[in-house]
Amino acid sequence: MSALRRAAGVLGALTVVLGGLTGCSADDPRAGCTWMDDQSVADDADATVVLVDGTTSTRGGATGAGDVDYGPLIGDLLDKEGRSNQVVSIGTFGGADGEVEWTVQRRSADWRRSNDNTSNQEDNRQDANRCLRDDVAAARQVVPAGRGTDVLAGLAAGAEMFDGVRGERRLLVLSDGLSTTGCADLTNARFGSAQELRSIVSVCGTQGEFGELPDLDGVRVTFMGLGHSAGGQPSADSARRTWLGRLWTALCERAGAARGSCAVSRAPVGRTETSDGGAARSLPDDAAVSFGEQDVRTYTLSGAALFATDSARLRDAAGPALVDLAVTVRTTPSLDRVEVRGYVDPRGSRANDRALSRARADAVAAELVAHGVPADRVKAYGEGVSPGCPEDVTGTSGTREQRLQCDRRVDVKIVGK
Repeated sequence: MSALRRAAGVLGALTVVLGGLTGCSADDPRAGCTWMDDQSVADDADATVVLVDGTTSTRGGATGAGDVDYGPLIGDLLDKEGRSNQVVSIGTFGGADGEVEWTVQRRSADWRRSNDNTSNQEDNRQDANRCLRDDVAAARQVVPAGRGTDVLAGLAAGAEMFDGVRGERRLLVLSDGLSTTGCADLTNARFGSAQELRSIVSVCGTQGEFGELPDLDGVRVTFMGLGHSAGGQPSADSARRTWLGRLWTALCERAGAARGSCAVSRAPVGRTETSDGGAARSLPDDAAVSFGEQDVRTYTLSGAALFATDSARLRDAAGPALVDLAVTVRTTPSLDRVEVRGYVDPRGSRANDRALSRARADAVAAELVAHGVPADRVKAYGEGVSPGCPEDVTGTSGTREQRLQCDRRVDVKIVGK
């Protein structure tokens, strides 16, 4: 039996379809679910953890249109003849630490044990379908508390739900797989090199700066939706999705999962319109993954030339340089997007670092828009303290003052289609 077929046991006999969610009852959304909350968990229960990526790249724009639709994927993978003694946890992950906001924790879905009457068992089975469907829909609405995306950290948090489980352990990851921080940061990955893939796995497998990989020993993992992003976000082509699937399979096995226990769904992924416009507008900033576009240029602007100390108001002298840059941007053939990233040096107030860097990025972005760059193509990010000055700016022998000057900068990244 193939790894993908074995992974199809997710949620056992619960034929959950996530698209077109309605509810357990028109009057009471939890009607029919009480037996799941009240029933104790069997000692030998199988455990399924569903992790939902709640970060920017899987969500649509301000109206909520174009969210990634994971419903068809779930429907294709479920094993309708699977075992019934399932305990299910469902949560949303996001942020640099991969923190999971749990909608459901270790909820029993053992519809056979729920009642001695065969007819009642079938009723409970259908109720479980609807109730867990609502639980995943609720998880889809959660807004992560932190900025950035670390899928590995999310996996680590999800794997903690398997502590003490004696039955089978299954982890279902609904995500585009686009980490933007941590050892698997793909923001500037080329998505084509086998050596790059091996290097990422090697770095992530080394204890130290990035910590340890999640413990996936004895866990069957299925990744769903890799490379498929929401409307308004860059999306991978078939070749890059294949590379991404190989990467996450290799990381999964490096994290201790048995060979063949890490599956990647190839089912088609759609997009759906949602009603979470407010949630979409309040999502934390996250970098866009460029999927290795060839036409990428980054311009580094000196913070000292643009702003006075502790100020986000542009100097008058900065005007000509920003006008020149705006002309460069708006005349870029097949312009896709412009990313404006503000940084500060480490000597300021930590509480003000993020706000000041974002305010400076906003000021530069506004100036570019004022000089003809389409507003819908420009996104500003406040990165806080600079992680370091690029060597191509100061060189390896730059003085401390030169590096501090470089830390106080604004980077403008122009990405062509």
